[in-house]
Amino acid sequence: MHLREYQRKSIRTLNMSLSDRELLSNMIMGIAGEGGEVADIIKKHLYQGHRLDYEALKEEIGDVMFYIANLCNVLDLDLEIIIGENYDKLSKRYPGGFSEERSINREG
Repeated sequence: MHLREYQRKSIRTLNMSLSDRELLSNMIMGIAGEGGEVADIIKKHLYQGHRLDYEALKEEIGDVMFYIANLCNVLDLDLEIIIGENYDKLSKRYPGGFSEERSINREG
């Protein structure tokens, strides 16, 4: 599935009885909550001896993406354009790939 199609299709599971303000806060809280679940899986692997559960990570990353896609929907933003612009920005910032020097002394 292409990103734009995913963004469009993911709207169907939003609670459309919420106000615009409630939808916005729901998306932000969802990103934070699901991002925390991703972090918790990594934390348990790194510090508590758990095996790295790729299936759980895939599920939680998918949940993060749902909230990001729908934050874009709520704000009438195109996620594909946002990702493209971010890629362009990072390509200019790190034209030869990441470097500590360019990270420390960066502009923009």
